[in-house]
Amino acid sequence: MELANFARLDPTLQERNIAGASHGAKADVEIWEEFKSDWEKRSFESERLLIQITGRAKELEDDATVFPEGRTREAIVRTRVNQGFFRSAVLAAYKSTCCITGCAISELLNASHIVPWAVDVRNRTNPRNGLCLNVLHDRAFDSGLLTVTPNLRVMISPKAKQKSTDLGTHELLLRYEDAPVRPPEHFVPDPKFLKYHNERVFVRE
Repeated sequence: MELANFARLDPTLQERNIAGASHGAKADVEIWEEFKSDWEKRSFESERLLIQITGRAKELEDDATVFPEGRTREAIVRTRVNQGFFRSAVLAAYKSTCCITGCAISELLNASHIVPWAVDVRNRTNPRNGLCLNVLHDRAFDSGLLTVTPNLRVMISPKAKQKSTDLGTHELLLRYEDAPVRPPEHFVPDPKFLKYHNERVFVRE
């Protein structure tokens, strides 16, 4: 019932005409808005509590012993926890399938940040700032050799097209020019994040 209450607040579900509960508590709205305002902080808190509840706290502490004490170790642990949260959320949204190629081998999939990790701290763990991509297309996306437009279509960089006579480049990259991206079940990429990648990361020359 509580999940249905939150579903009524999820714009990505509303866009797909999936309705949640017709009524909900004021606290649900407050929790939803608090999470949205700072994904990085709230996702860490939620994952920390989940780790404690499931008994994985000892496992995390053991891994952390290789790092220095104090603020450095705390920062490293926070980063690891948040990266795990982001990967899980993005891959679940795309049913562990690359949104460009359809590859469903989990070992070959990455949760790719649309706006890079270092650029937007608050949205580091926001699943709407992520795409599920295979390792090759993840690397191409990060380096600006391909992008995804706000209308969810693939665009290949002219820099990659310079290798048009290369069969490997054609089969692995160029054939996906203007191909539609498979949309996720939820957490549809935020258009403003895609616009940032189109304008600031994508290599146009």
